[in-house]
Amino acid sequence: MPTPYIKLRLFNQSIALLLSRNVLWLLLALSLSILCLIVLSINTGSYQLSTLQVFNILFNQRSDLTSDNIVWLFRFPRTLCAALVGAMMALSGAALQNVTRNSLADPSLIGISQGAALAVVSSMMLFPDLDQSWRSMLAFCGSILVALLILVLSHSNKSSKPIRFILLGIGISAFLSAITTAFLTYGEIYRASAALAWLAGSIDAASWQDVRILSGSAVVLLPLLILGSRAMAALRFGEQSAICLGTRIDSTKYLLISCSVALAAIATSIVGPIGFIGLIAPHAARRLCRSSVAAHLMLSALLGALLVLAADLAGRSLIAPSQIPAGILTQIIGVPTFLYLLLKQKARSAM
Repeated sequence: MPTPYIKLRLFNQSIALLLSRNVLWLLLALSLSILCLIVLSINTGSYQLSTLQVFNILFNQRSDLTSDNIVWLFRFPRTLCAALVGAMMALSGAALQNVTRNSLADPSLIGISQGAALAVVSSMMLFPDLDQSWRSMLAFCGSILVALLILVLSHSNKSSKPIRFILLGIGISAFLSAITTAFLTYGEIYRASAALAWLAGSIDAASWQDVRILSGSAVVLLPLLILGSRAMAALRFGEQSAICLGTRIDSTKYLLISCSVALAAIATSIVGPIGFIGLIAPHAARRLCRSSVAAHLMLSALLGALLVLAADLAGRSLIAPSQIPAGILTQIIGVPTFLYLLLKQKARSAM
């Protein structure tokens, strides 16, 4: 009988994947769903375009100038940006959950998004004349600084458990959120309104420059996570077992957490906080199919892209012509999911 698995070995077996046929079919189905959502997203808006027009424009068959500009300057980069942000946030959450062995780990819960928010809001309030081109850099720096602080504090005690990283992140994120709220409360109204628009996690201002930054970052960081999938698989059994299997614990954890933080920081710096995708997508991937760590990362990335694309599309359609930012919709879905997972985890620990 033919084997139900397909082996993929690359770069002198530095990357070795064992994919079941179920995983391959699921990857294909998710990819096709994303392509359908991309076409539907480009087709949706106040300016009506048919599916045939969209395909003609995308494949360089000239249409009228207005339609070309709407597709190439606004809808297409926005759609690609939504897919990339969703994939990066999902990968960040999946890596954090594997490394910390905590199923509730998520970039929006451990202070990464809050660090970006505080950096952007404080700059808008204190330096109103600062050019907006600095916003992405400030958001990225804020995320990285918070992540470094959490890493230093969580590793100050060598006997600390993985949950320490999560608890420190939740505490620091609450503190940063309080400072951000203070800036919004006591700042000038028009500046606070501009800051709130960014904090909502809207993708409507995405450009091709944003797509290039996101895609370039994903191309660099995704292979690093795939290379670290063996180490993540070993860490699932605990640090002592991972050491026995030949894993360098400290360097591996720092590398994987750094990749995870970088993915979330870059995505947040471009579109603002998009909450709970890093929590929902990895859990959904586990529910859909049991798989290896590398396959789980790929499934999580596709599900994250699908979720943010759907949230952005729904935000444009539900109360058109007004728009609901994608970040608000993901939080509406994410908070009940987080509570459900938290209660489920408590029930398991009580048994």
